[in-house]
Amino acid sequence: MIKNYLRSAWRNITRHKFISFINIFGLTVGLACCLLIITYIFNELSYDKFNEKADRTYRVTRIFYTQQGVESLHLSAVAPPFGPLLQTAFPDIEKMTRVLPNGSTVVHYKEKVFNENNAFCADENFTSVFSLDVTKGDSRTALNEPYTVMLTEAMAHKYFGDADPIDKTIALDNNKHEYKVTGVFKPFPVNAHMHPEILISFNTLKDSLVYGEKQLRTNFGNNSFYTYLLFPKGANAERVGSQLSWFLDKYVHFNGMPPNIKTSNVTQLTLQKLTDIHLRSHLDDEIENNGDITRVYIFSVIALFILLIACINYMNLSTARSMLRAKEIGIRKVVGAQQKEIIRQFLSESVLITWIALVLAIIISALTLPYINKVSGLTLSIFSLLNWKILGFIIAMPFIVGLISGIYPAMFMSSFKPVRVLKGLIKTGAGGLSFRKVLVVLQFSISIVLIVATTVVFQQLQFIQNKSLGFNKDYVLNMGYYRSLNPSFDSFRDELLKNPAIKEAGRSSRVPSGRLLDDQNASVMQGDSLQPIKLDLKYVTADYGFIPAYGIHIDAGRNFSRSYVSDTSNFIINEAAVQMLGWKNAQNAIGKDMMYGRVKGKVIGVMNDFHFESLHQKIIPLLLTLPAQGYYNNLSIKVDGNNMRSAISTIETTWHHYLPEVPFDYTFMDKKFEQLYNSEQLQGSLFTIFACIAIFIACLGLFGLSAFTISQRFKEIGVRKVLGASVPQIVLELSKDFLKLVLVAAIISLPIAWYAMTIY
Repeated sequence: MIKNYLRSAWRNITRHKFISFINIFGLTVGLACCLLIITYIFNELSYDKFNEKADRTYRVTRIFYTQQGVESLHLSAVAPPFGPLLQTAFPDIEKMTRVLPNGSTVVHYKEKVFNENNAFCADENFTSVFSLDVTKGDSRTALNEPYTVMLTEAMAHKYFGDADPIDKTIALDNNKHEYKVTGVFKPFPVNAHMHPEILISFNTLKDSLVYGEKQLRTNFGNNSFYTYLLFPKGANAERVGSQLSWFLDKYVHFNGMPPNIKTSNVTQLTLQKLTDIHLRSHLDDEIENNGDITRVYIFSVIALFILLIACINYMNLSTARSMLRAKEIGIRKVVGAQQKEIIRQFLSESVLITWIALVLAIIISALTLPYINKVSGLTLSIFSLLNWKILGFIIAMPFIVGLISGIYPAMFMSSFKPVRVLKGLIKTGAGGLSFRKVLVVLQFSISIVLIVATTVVFQQLQFIQNKSLGFNKDYVLNMGYYRSLNPSFDSFRDELLKNPAIKEAGRSSRVPSGRLLDDQNASVMQGDSLQPIKLDLKYVTADYGFIPAYGIHIDAGRNFSRSYVSDTSNFIINEAAVQMLGWKNAQNAIGKDMMYGRVKGKVIGVMNDFHFESLHQKIIPLLLTLPAQGYYNNLSIKVDGNNMRSAISTIETTWHHYLPEVPFDYTFMDKKFEQLYNSEQLQGSLFTIFACIAIFIACLGLFGLSAFTISQRFKEIGVRKVLGASVPQIVLELSKDFLKLVLVAAIISLPIAWYAMTIY
């Protein structure tokens, strides 16, 4: 029976080649898009699940509140004492591990010098919490001793070639200390929220001048340590999370905080599932850029829309050509075929077409996936579809899609009365025609929503690219700054400026594109004395060249100057700070006394407001201070865009002269800002691609339906031409019914699209 159904279905497919081609092609493209989106969604949902203990691993995050109890900052990292204290306070915690990014790390091996960006300090429990595939060395003891490191296989080969790296030494800390290699591991997969390539023993930090053993035990202000907790099987992590306020009030108290103020009123800790970090965490100072669960939902809806449009095409074309198969149905009923058998026949035909489309879709997906990866920057693989969790769904897809696509045509055509069919009295009927119109309106409503959404996304991306940031980010080179350059920086800068292609060089603790996370207590004059105020006033240490390097406009007052020794005790603020401090205007702020941290001085300048952070954050009050000891992390050099090669050549030569043991490495500021919006660019690219495909499938279905309709009206067209109708008149006559449907779709979909884009 099934064999007969399939044979009959194949004959009908080959007999009506044009309609069959459009059906198969539309379903193929729709299924290919679904497979690609499923691959993307599965990749997003799989983050950090390679860890065997991922389901019971949590990250500790920290929230800060204003005096009014409003959340002002939510950090993904916490202070170093919290991890050990949490393990002491809660016996439910099985293991605790801390990770500290080491920033730009210079590695020396013999005469070779490398600059690495994925070095992390990790304590000895790191390999107990995370599933680290160690290929050489003992994972249980590799990070126990200070001045030991573990390397990825790629890093080990990079430094030592094919030689065994175990017990060999590399030099870090500007060649001050040697570290013994105690282990080699395979890198974390792409679907991990961090990708360390060098793991430095956490115990090394106890000898550090910046941290030290006491700082690691008592410093609750340095929130740079990513802290992870592993709970035993069956333990209730939510119970621990509910007691974190009690924990803070018992174990943590800040110097200078009034005794009647609870610590939990000022700051709070939360627990975050490891598997939630990539899609549900958009906190300050994340290790890497994360994805977004909203994007997963959006692309899931797009996949359903695309498949629905392809199914609607099949329904429309199948019911439209029903007259061609009316006699076949009538004869089948006359010879004894029951309605359910005819329904099975048509459903088997739609399932067969869907199976053909699925095979073609898999081939197309495999061929187009490299292009999708190139456009989006992702590393998706078609082999991820072989996972048992989605393989069953893919196998069932032809039956599901075939049933959805074929059920209405099967029910509609199997209802034909044989007597009326064989007498030629059957018509498609107003009901069938009306339902086809509803389907056309539905698919074009979806298409118009996608067109509007694509337009809005594109305009948003254009806005991001063209929005004035309040400073000039073009042709600014950024490099890490090394304190060993402090004694000779003026000579270094003078050497650079001898080249006319180099305009300015300035140092700072942070550079635009990064988050403003540093703040201290402030005091301003109220009456005759300085009164402390609790304000969200962030600061950046900057030297004389920082403002001119970025072309930041001074609205009132002046920049820091070498002519004024007292400037190390003075401040420059932005307009947002002026408003927050309650001063009338920029000019009124000049000369005001204030204290920030332990520095007492005057406001000597007011900058225009500019976007130090990304456009996702509003402009916040900012203060620049000139440190007496030269505390800087970044070097910014403004160059002439017309003489880029000359400028970079001079910078590199001068760099190697003053810092011979440090590799020359730089980035452009405009590239840094582009990276801030990689997520939006990715979403925009993928959204546009899939939306255009959905629109194409809808137009393809309308083309097939109109072509079939025209083929049934050849005689009418001939009569009209004989009677003198022009080509434009005939085209208008044939198109007006479809144009009306598209107009109705626009009236329905435009308000929906506007609302969807507003809430998104």
